[in-house]
Amino acid sequence: MPYKSFIHKMDPRQKIIALILLMVAIFMPLTNFTSSFIVSGTIFVFLLVIMFLAHVSLLNLLKSLRALWFLIIFLMLINIFIPISGTNHPAFNIGDFTVYWDSILQSLKIVLRLFMMIQVTMILTSTTKPLDLTYGLEWYMTPLKLVKFPAHEIAMVISIALRFVPTLLDEADRIMKAQASRGVDFKHGSIKMKFKSVIALIIPLFVSSFQRSEELANAMEARNYDPRAKRSRYHVLKYHFKDLFSFLVCGAIMGFIIYLSVANIDILGVFGVINAW
Repeated sequence: MPYKSFIHKMDPRQKIIALILLMVAIFMPLTNFTSSFIVSGTIFVFLLVIMFLAHVSLLNLLKSLRALWFLIIFLMLINIFIPISGTNHPAFNIGDFTVYWDSILQSLKIVLRLFMMIQVTMILTSTTKPLDLTYGLEWYMTPLKLVKFPAHEIAMVISIALRFVPTLLDEADRIMKAQASRGVDFKHGSIKMKFKSVIALIIPLFVSSFQRSEELANAMEARNYDPRAKRSRYHVLKYHFKDLFSFLVCGAIMGFIIYLSVANIDILGVFGVINAW
């Protein structure tokens, strides 16, 4: 997204490491559900503030969750029908089967973590140009060049993949409309008919993808692109104070949550001690 926010101007290397630090903080196990929801809720609000500062649309985030509804429902069913050990707080009964509060809270915790994971990755991809992301990934993989690892090639492949995701989505939408105008129904019919409809979408999409990849390869060859040659850069990455500040904030968040996890600290218990004092 073409904005000039504080997040957009940050070094891509710092944004990558910030993503890793926040991912660790999001998925650290805590003592109980209360502590997990307090910490997760705090991180969720923090990420919402970052999204607001970076002009990342909340509507786009909700649209991104549509593809995960099946996974979310599946995980909730697994947690409900295969309860975790030690559950002893029944919520309600479905016939002879008992649904426990622990299973419901565990499902909600997983859903919240998935939501925050998408938040973090969307902030990165919405505020970082693919070329800058390539530079950042290549910089982190530079030590691997000592063992002849193709760092530049791998970074370029990742960058191209990220660049073509929205293009392929637009292409898929165009093909769906073209096939629908020819009588293909993607929403109704039996499973067999839907399977045929999906094939009518996938085959043209694959053909179009191969054509685009061939055109891209020809364009790169015409410009004498050589991944093994020594290359200069128009845009040189530089670390600034705002990048150091971001690193310290994300590192402090991760370190504090790791401390809560390792020390098995109950946050409500800490608040109770503070209130009593």
